[in-house]
Amino acid sequence: MPFPTTAAIGLSLLAAILSTPPAVEITAEPDHHLALENKYVRAFQVEVPPHTATLAHHHAHDYVFVSLGATDVENDVEGKAPVTLKLTDGETRFTAGNFSHIARNLSDHPFRNVTIELLQGDRGDKSAAKWDEERGVSVLEGGTRDVLFVKDGARVSEVQLQPGASFPKHTHPGPYLLVAVTDLHLRSTIAGKTPAIFETKSGALSWVPDATTHAVTNTGTSPARFILLEFQ
Repeated sequence: MPFPTTAAIGLSLLAAILSTPPAVEITAEPDHHLALENKYVRAFQVEVPPHTATLAHHHAHDYVFVSLGATDVENDVEGKAPVTLKLTDGETRFTAGNFSHIARNLSDHPFRNVTIELLQGDRGDKSAAKWDEERGVSVLEGGTRDVLFVKDGARVSEVQLQPGASFPKHTHPGPYLLVAVTDLHLRSTIAGKTPAIFETKSGALSWVPDATTHAVTNTGTSPARFILLEFQ
């Protein structure tokens, strides 16, 4: 059997490159569903069926993603070798933008996540907003609040509360986004006001546009878990 010539190999590679469709913008990727957009964030609810893949798509902005359920995903970044990720339920990661990729769901379950683009980083000065806490765990009575990281001016935390437990009085200095990892049944108490009841499903997003000082109690019968992205 004759071996292919260098010219034939080159032509095959060129044909493969030319046959690869260009990456679409994230808004045109059918598994990414735009759920929220303002001057701080643009958030997508993502669901990739088992053993399927997204289209090649482009991430123009830095982003945070929150995995909903445990899964195995192959991340095929343009120009790099594929990487397999084993993600746990509620796992929250930061990814620098300006790249294109395909996400392949290797599991028997839908790959669900919330992808949140951080638009403040586009201003160029990513250190403008300072936070007293950029890492660390606060132990609550019946729960925890874990500051995961600060990126592009956003402080990202994970809160877990057992049934009946409270995140005592605390202040959000500016707007914030809540991402529900579990179903939530919460009561928000602000001094001098009637307590507000908040109930939502796993994967739901809630944007609060103003600075807030309140206490939060898990009024449900199951542990509550959610991610906070706070801005100044």
